[in-house]
Amino acid sequence: MKQLVRYGVVGIASNLTGYLAYLLITWLGVGPKLTMSCLYLVGATVSFLGNRRWTFSHSGSLGGSALRFAIAYTLGYLLNFVILLAFVDHMGLAHQAVQFVAIFVVALFLFILLRLFVFPAGRGILGGSTLAPRRGAQE
Repeated sequence: MKQLVRYGVVGIASNLTGYLAYLLITWLGVGPKLTMSCLYLVGATVSFLGNRRWTFSHSGSLGGSALRFAIAYTLGYLLNFVILLAFVDHMGLAHQAVQFVAIFVVALFLFILLRLFVFPAGRGILGGSTLAPRRGAQE
């Protein structure tokens, strides 16, 4: 539960700022998918920095967790893009409302991936351990 609350704090700060920027940039005439794409990179960077240590207390390999994070956020990006494509382009719904809902859908999806795949509490799916090595163990 503590992780979910911390993830929420990082997410609210990042997504509120990002959504307000999204509204401003699309109001200035930039397309919704291009705007979301650019802002997604900024949000992903903030998320990695905020969640790696503070939310998930991850002390494993920086390179391994960064690679898994990139995979997870690429999947999250694709999910967000498909949501906009389906509900805005094909169903004709307002992009502002669709993106608002997409933030929560993608956030839940990413929390699950971050918890189980990117910053696992034990041995990760890719075999990386986040546990400290035993004293005297070969590294």
